[in-house]
Amino acid sequence: MPHLALYTFGVLKSPLADPAPLTREFYDIGAAVYRKISQHPGYLAHAEPADNDRGVLFEANWGAWGEFAVPTWYDKGRTVETTALAATLSLWTDVRAAFDAIYTGLHREALNRRYDWFERTGRPNYVFWWVPDGVIPTWRDGVAKLEHLHDHGPAPHAFTFHHAFAQDGTPTRTKDIGPKSDQVR
Repeated sequence: MPHLALYTFGVLKSPLADPAPLTREFYDIGAAVYRKISQHPGYLAHAEPADNDRGVLFEANWGAWGEFAVPTWYDKGRTVETTALAATLSLWTDVRAAFDAIYTGLHREALNRRYDWFERTGRPNYVFWWVPDGVIPTWRDGVAKLEHLHDHGPAPHAFTFHHAFAQDGTPTRTKDIGPKSDQVR
């Protein structure tokens, strides 16, 4: 059975190495969010560096998730001292499970604070796509899907909660997510 891949990307207002209270707060809540999300029904896995080094993204060994990559519009640093981004890559059973995990509990609280930490770029900050069972999406896959979503809008191979697609590529609507069925084209 196919799985749902999710790539998220945000440009932080401050580098990850910034010792300011807001950066520490972001790290602290992020660690707690990951613990909660990983226990949520429908969650399957997420990319983690083999050495689990905090703040190391570009140099990390991501194993099957591939070499770390970012969208072309990211124009901040790429060293441990200058990197100012947050990105995730994860696998889910379906859109509903991801929605429930992201828009409830501690992650919802973090989303409510996102503009304390992240710049408003005017670009999408997440994208979904279906992958065959046994396939691990790569960071490059996520970047390509996010850039496609930005350039061309939602499609069966790059979509959002509000414009979701079923595994067979047909538009779908999960209860309380996306346009009403008569609005789906």
